[in-house]
Amino acid sequence: MRVRDKIKTREELALLCDGWRREGKRIGFTSGSFDLLHAGHATYLEKAKEACDVLLVGVNDDASVKSYKGDLRPINPQEDRVLVIASLACVDYAFLFPERRNQANIQALKPDRYIKAGDYAEKDLSSARFLEPWGGKVELIPFLGGRSTTSVIQRIVEVYGAPSGEAASLELPEGPVGKAVFLDRDGVINREVEYLHEPEKFELLPGVLEAVKALRAGGYKIVVATLQAGIGLGYFTKEDFFKVNQKMLGLFHRAGIAIDKVYFCPHGKADGCACRKPEPGMLRRGVEELRLDASKCFMVGDKTSDMEAGRRAGMGTVLVKTGHGGRDAEFPAPPDHTADDLLAAANWILSKVEAGPTPP
Repeated sequence: MRVRDKIKTREELALLCDGWRREGKRIGFTSGSFDLLHAGHATYLEKAKEACDVLLVGVNDDASVKSYKGDLRPINPQEDRVLVIASLACVDYAFLFPERRNQANIQALKPDRYIKAGDYAEKDLSSARFLEPWGGKVELIPFLGGRSTTSVIQRIVEVYGAPSGEAASLELPEGPVGKAVFLDRDGVINREVEYLHEPEKFELLPGVLEAVKALRAGGYKIVVATLQAGIGLGYFTKEDFFKVNQKMLGLFHRAGIAIDKVYFCPHGKADGCACRKPEPGMLRRGVEELRLDASKCFMVGDKTSDMEAGRRAGMGTVLVKTGHGGRDAEFPAPPDHTADDLLAAANWILSKVEAGPTPP
């Protein structure tokens, strides 16, 4: 079969699925943006094929990739990405789809196996419930560590951005190598302002610069993981959010402090996404992309949803009394420590590390 013949529409594949079911074939479905194909993708898709007779792969179109990865992505256009996926021997058919999540795909194709990569629990997958009417199952396949499109992009920048004559290694260390402190933004880094979207209203809380500088000096990467439901509700735009972040990052930059990553969830409660805390999606993404050891990481927040997200991600948790101070009481998620503010939280984290393991 020619590669281009393996690229269908979702509607075409739904009709083909009816015939495969009559033949008793097990249909598997998975999806992704597959922007820069790497060994992690190839290994995952090969294992996915082992779980079914017919493997169908959905590829997010350009607009849907931008909706959750930002305006700079994808690197490759949708026509190229779906063609590369279809060229793999382990992929039977590929198709483009416009949605952010997989509900429409699952309901159209009715797969026997919905295949996902990573260390998710089935209960954490919002789309899993749509398989129940026909007895479909979720198949979880661990993703090859240390490989991601983001790490490939970062490595290219490192290599081609190196000074002339400076050697640059292309080898990546195996396994998790780093540690990080994940920070909620509003009420932890800055004063709480409901649906903050105006840069002029952004104000750092006392001691924040000192706290983050101390954590970086202690060897921690700094990752911001923030809920921004106001975007999904239409109260403000992503551009408004980026402007506020620009103000925040500028303040850190002027203090000589680098922030490694900023993740945000624009969804409301009704969206059922995997990134809205207490779901650990943002934290797990940070662990994967920065190659972190989750057991050496901490989540610092002002809500019980922050504490529950940290717990689900396998991190230590610190509740600060600034912002909401845990008064939301939405989840029964006691923190490992409660601190007055981010500076006190940083001091506790660093003292805990310096103390080392308790002697027997």
